[in-house]
Amino acid sequence: MGIEREIKLALPRGQVDAALRFFAARAGAPGRDVRLENVYFDTPRLTLSAAKSALRLRRTPDGWLQTFKTVGVSQNGLHERHEWEMPVAGAALEADRVIAECEQSGEAAVAAALRDAAPSLIALFRTDFTRTLWTLDTGNAQVEAAVDQGEVVADVNGETRRTPICEIELELKDGDEAALHTLAAELTAALPGLAPDDVSKAQRGYRLREG
Repeated sequence: MGIEREIKLALPRGQVDAALRFFAARAGAPGRDVRLENVYFDTPRLTLSAAKSALRLRRTPDGWLQTFKTVGVSQNGLHERHEWEMPVAGAALEADRVIAECEQSGEAAVAAALRDAAPSLIALFRTDFTRTLWTLDTGNAQVEAAVDQGEVVADVNGETRRTPICEIELELKDGDEAALHTLAAELTAALPGLAPDDVSKAQRGYRLREG
């Protein structure tokens, strides 16, 4: 288990090129593009959502990952949440492994909610996007900066619903959390129209299903 700390900023489509230039200049190199295809799971009664958690299966260029997150705290774009992530063999959840990890972390209530949900899990929606990545050393912290462009897709009663993804994520990998806020302040000064975003991709998927 880890605690994920990141700042999410909604990025106007017209500022994408400026954001890419900002990070390339800061890192001294172009970003690395990674295609990420994600499926989120819950029960038909949205048991995990009610328990303020999200379960995701992600296809990356290096293989499959499953991730279980609690919603945690989101304020002024800063997201703080517990996260369990592990590789899996293929395009199928291995829920028992996540449950065991939660129990070993002392999160009995979280494990119980997932155990109750596991037999009824279905795919609810997808988030498919290209992530352009940089690793930035700020002196007192290491930050992973990402520009995400893609879409959230949900099939509801034969209707395909879509909403775009265009955002910046600044994730603290090591060091002082203040580095996130400093970098976010520099970004918002350089790129007019950026705004803190307290809504995760998972929450956007649930909202899209709700219409």
